[in-house]
Amino acid sequence: MATEVSNRRRNVFVVDDHPIVRQGLVQLIDQEPDLKVCGEAADVKEARAGLSRVQPDIVILDLSLRDSDGLELVKDIRARYETLPVLVLSMHDESIYAERLLSAGANGYIMKQAASDQLLAAVRRVLSGGIYVSERVGASMIERFAVSGRVKSSDPIDRLSNRELQVLNLIGRGKTTREIAENLNLSIKTVESHRQRIKKKLNLNTAPQLVQFAVNWYSNHH
Repeated sequence: MATEVSNRRRNVFVVDDHPIVRQGLVQLIDQEPDLKVCGEAADVKEARAGLSRVQPDIVILDLSLRDSDGLELVKDIRARYETLPVLVLSMHDESIYAERLLSAGANGYIMKQAASDQLLAAVRRVLSGGIYVSERVGASMIERFAVSGRVKSSDPIDRLSNRELQVLNLIGRGKTTREIAENLNLSIKTVESHRQRIKKKLNLNTAPQLVQFAVNWYSNHH
C-alpha cells in the first residue's frame, strides 16, 4: 500500500490569468512522472470553485491576478485548507514580496523567469513539506531574524500594505494614476486614496516627492 501511495502522481492546481503561461505550466508539469495537473483557474472565483471540486496536493498561483490580489487568495486558501501547500509564481522581485507571502501562509515563492528545472524543484520541495525561496532571499531573511525569533525592520516600506506596495511599484515604473487603476482593476479614486496613504506612511509631503521616492525605490529593486 505504501508503495502505491509513493508512486502516485501528485495533483497540481494552477491559477494564472495568462492562458499562454498557464498552458506552458500544464505542459511542463504533465510531462513529469510524479506530477499531473488536476485543475486550472484564471481568477479567484474560478480558483475557489475548482478547489472545492478537486483535492490537489499543491496550488501554484500567480501573484498578480486580474480580479484580485494573489496575497488575498493565499490567505483565503490557508483559511479554508489548512495544510494545502501553496507555491507563488510571480514576475515581481521576490525580495519585495517573499516574506509577506510566507507570513500569509504561502510555502514558497519563485520568479516567473526561473528555469523549468528550478520550478519543478520548488514544487517538489513544497510538496515534501519544505519552504522554497531563492538562496539570496533565504539568506536575507535569516540575517533579519532577531534573537527573539521575529523579523525586525526599520524599513518604512514594511509599513505599506501589499496593495500599496503594488501601487508604489507601478508609480516607480512611470505609470499614471489611470494606468495604475487599469493595471490593478481599481477605480481612479481608490488609487488616489492609496497614493495619499503611501505618502503619509513614508512621510512624503507632495506628489513629486512620492514619484521621486518610487522611482528611486524601483530602480534599487530591479
